[in-house]
Amino acid sequence: MIHPYPELAELFDFLPDRRHSESIKWLQYPEDVLPLWVADMDFISPEPVIRAIQERAAHGVFGYPTDMPVLIEAIQAWLAERHGWQVRQEDIVLLPGVVTGINLVAHAIGQPGDGVLIQTPIYPPFLTAPENAGRVRHDAPMVQGPDGRFEVDFDAFEQAMTDDTRLFILCNPHNPVGRVYTRMELERMAEICLRRGVTICSDEIHCDLVYSGNRHTPIASLDEEIARHTVTLMSPSKTFNIAGLVASYAVIPNPELRRQVMGATQGLVGHVNLLGQVAAHAAYTQGKPWLEALLAYLEANRDFLVKFVTEELPGVRVTVPEGTYLAWLDFRGVQLPDPPGKYFLRQARVALSEGTYYGKEGAGFARLNFGCPRSVLEEALERMRRVFSQR
Repeated sequence: MIHPYPELAELFDFLPDRRHSESIKWLQYPEDVLPLWVADMDFISPEPVIRAIQERAAHGVFGYPTDMPVLIEAIQAWLAERHGWQVRQEDIVLLPGVVTGINLVAHAIGQPGDGVLIQTPIYPPFLTAPENAGRVRHDAPMVQGPDGRFEVDFDAFEQAMTDDTRLFILCNPHNPVGRVYTRMELERMAEICLRRGVTICSDEIHCDLVYSGNRHTPIASLDEEIARHTVTLMSPSKTFNIAGLVASYAVIPNPELRRQVMGATQGLVGHVNLLGQVAAHAAYTQGKPWLEALLAYLEANRDFLVKFVTEELPGVRVTVPEGTYLAWLDFRGVQLPDPPGKYFLRQARVALSEGTYYGKEGAGFARLNFGCPRSVLEEALERMRRVFSQR
């Protein structure tokens, strides 16, 4: 592969010291453990982002911020250029986190006791958001095709709905299985939701982390009627590795739905912090070269991981992630004495995310974060191979 930005090609091989940086990823486990669990990359953020924060910090005053108009403009331009999605500036609402947004929408749509549909296995906050809002969770398990690729079971999808289902929380690209849904899949899910009077909340936080041969389509970009019934949640946090700055946003084209969602904040959801806004603006306006270099690095890591698992961990299945920097490893075909996350933590000193965190359909699976220097990924996989071969 010809690297799109050769001057950045080696940037991601560097591993900064994160054990002295308040990093939950690196402090959760003892120092002899390689952490490949939480969705947090080990790469230094783009230089323009760092410079913008430093320049703003030099001002020395950190009072209550407004929503920066230049950030709203930058988000609008990014969505148009990167995803072909034309949104109005008034459609964009800044939020301090996508998980906050998911819970906010769950509170805003419907009444206590109404149903919320999710697709399992799924990112853990999806599992808890309905109950947090006094709603009832309806699970629509995904299915695996002959090649192990996860797909939507549309019969199960609609059957999981009841007359009381008011909200569907979509994850695209999907965490943890790495799917980037096709336009046809999105259209069919949207058609069912609109026919059943179900509002869509789409978590698209990984939308910029999509690999060759795949394209992210915001579900709300399909047509105006779908957009009127959709809240889309996005953020630069995963894309540019600035999750600790909690800068996210919702796109809500329907003014009435926007009022409904924002009315549910009830003084509980605050503004995006000042430096988060500064970082997000710099990322969206100056971070493209860094992102293109990152995608090349991540795709090479992904390919290395898939090849290694296929050749060195016989019986373990892994589908090629179409997006995200997360791999969903299937250990159900091998005999392990413990769940895979527990087994590899104890035996190999490698921390993965246990599959059952993502719902009961995750039993026998583990999620691995390959958003790290290749040297870390190689060492972790080699540790896993050694204990795997000795079991």
